[in-house]
Amino acid sequence: MDRTEISQKMINDIVVQDYRTAAVFEKYSLDFCCNGGVTIEAACHQKGIDPVLVIEELVVLVSAADPSADAAATLELDALIDHIVTVHHAYVSRMIPVIYAHTHKVASVHGLRHPEVVKIAEHFSAVAEELMQHMKKEEMILFPYIRRLAVAKRSKMPIAPSPFGSITNPIAMMEREHANAGDRLFQIRDLSSNYQPPADACTTYQVSFKELEEFERDLHRHVHLENNILFPSAVELEQSLQ
Repeated sequence: MDRTEISQKMINDIVVQDYRTAAVFEKYSLDFCCNGGVTIEAACHQKGIDPVLVIEELVVLVSAADPSADAAATLELDALIDHIVTVHHAYVSRMIPVIYAHTHKVASVHGLRHPEVVKIAEHFSAVAEELMQHMKKEEMILFPYIRRLAVAKRSKMPIAPSPFGSITNPIAMMEREHANAGDRLFQIRDLSSNYQPPADACTTYQVSFKELEEFERDLHRHVHLENNILFPSAVELEQSLQ
């Protein structure tokens, strides 16, 4: 991708083409997953950022060879689901109780001096509950149907109608929930001053901010795989089998 191509593409399309670019967008707090359907110029205008700086960093990055290029876009849909569940869903399930304990401990100890940590704990509690319910719906309803689509394609056999009509119906709900989770984590990032603990922060305080930052980064990757690769491919596959 050259400067012209990068400047004209939607942010989510840039990340689909080369996932390494996600690090640049995260650096500038530019959303590439839930609200990535905009150009760099439009996103930078909203944030008050010079788009030239972002584009130049992207040009340098994509011009370098990537020996470990992201292969998610080439996976069969059922294999991509396996990856999402075993890597990202497992990570969320594993980290939620850890981060919950740390954020609530920090809120109880430091809440008087730093009232923002109380709000951070509240936001994390909400997003944790929402994500656990969200993943359950994906694993019990949406993902099994996408697996059946993938099998039907390989076996050239018809697939029974789903109980929810077109796959676009549950996907629309999942994308709304992704956006809600992204908004929650953006508020946490804002409240934490981009995960920068104050000078008097104890070890748990510092660790909780690092965990929250990693959690947000993983969610961006997780949502990118679903919104920008899995879901569009599943819609296209369902239409091709009708």
